[in-house]
Amino acid sequence: MIINHKSTQFNIDESFIEAFKSDISEIQELMAEYRCALMEIETKFRVLNEQFSLQRDRNPIETLKTRLKSPESIMEKLRKKDLEFSAENVEKKIFDVAGVRVICPFIDDIYMLCECLLNQDDIKLIRMKDYIKNPKQNGYRSLHLIVEVPIFLQNEKKPMKVEVQLRTIAMDFWASVEHQLRYKKNLPEQVLEEMSFELRECANISSSLDYRMEVIKNRLDL
Repeated sequence: MIINHKSTQFNIDESFIEAFKSDISEIQELMAEYRCALMEIETKFRVLNEQFSLQRDRNPIETLKTRLKSPESIMEKLRKKDLEFSAENVEKKIFDVAGVRVICPFIDDIYMLCECLLNQDDIKLIRMKDYIKNPKQNGYRSLHLIVEVPIFLQNEKKPMKVEVQLRTIAMDFWASVEHQLRYKKNLPEQVLEEMSFELRECANISSSLDYRMEVIKNRLDL
């Protein structure tokens, strides 16, 4: 947690810390609910992976990863939105506290899994951003979904939001390396510009590789 010597920033940080302490039991309960939502989504993808492995004799999911944002990341995101730290604000204003990343061999697998997930009657789509058909300026590609899934607690059914990212192996490799390089500190401006150019070129190569592999797959009718 960054504490700036300027009094304003210090006060903001102190207020967030105090709010976190006073709300800690509610926050812990909310994080437990997000973990349950992650288990629900993860199970859905594992079931789909098992089903399609039997039908097609191959797995449409290479890797499945889940994560919960840290309290520090949540605080930072609320600060950027100029919101107070509270369990209510976390639940209603931050949509990516819980995240599932699905890594697939082929682009077709991404859209097939997306369609299968959204066709399930207990899944509600909140938002979709297709960075495969419309990559970000830096070359980033992925399919992002915010979905709502019910979890069944002791005395209630509660809808929870989960971010789902679907990528190919090539997309995930590029994004992982780009993330590491982007957070290198104190790089000269010229180096940053050259790095950004090279990363965009690598993204183009990665995209070309994905589409060429897709062509080969289709020829083999996998």
